[in-house]
Amino acid sequence: MGDDSIDRDCEFCEIVAGDRAANVLYEDETTIAFLDDHPAVTGHSLIVPRAHEGEVLTTGDASGVFRTVRIVAAGLEEALEPEGFSVFHTSGPLVGSVDHAHVHLLPRFEDDGVSLALARDQLREDEADRLAAVVRTAIDTDDGRP
Repeated sequence: MGDDSIDRDCEFCEIVAGDRAANVLYEDETTIAFLDDHPAVTGHSLIVPRAHEGEVLTTGDASGVFRTVRIVAAGLEEALEPEGFSVFHTSGPLVGSVDHAHVHLLPRFEDDGVSLALARDQLREDEADRLAAVVRTAIDTDDGRP
């Protein structure tokens, strides 16, 4: 990994470089997975790209990151026997304090206290048609690849 792919002020880059301790679960050439220092549940894991990326879905290696999510989930499944998983990725200035792209993987258990509730509304057909057309045009323009 070249020096241009890390941020010396990023705690996740410090973990990638081996300069900060972490309970590493898995690593490969492009990703590293480790236990969250402030877990919501037992087994709460973070999967991060080795390169400092602010957004994994539009600028990073999403396929590598989500391949690692699958690998770690399989390990957590065998080790903890959860009832399921919650997987989420958030980005941008409105979320979190670490700007290094990451995916949260949470084994789920009955009565674990985790709530990922979303306020929901009914999608209006006219708005759905308009939005779908705009997105299809954007995808067709660049083949959907960042």
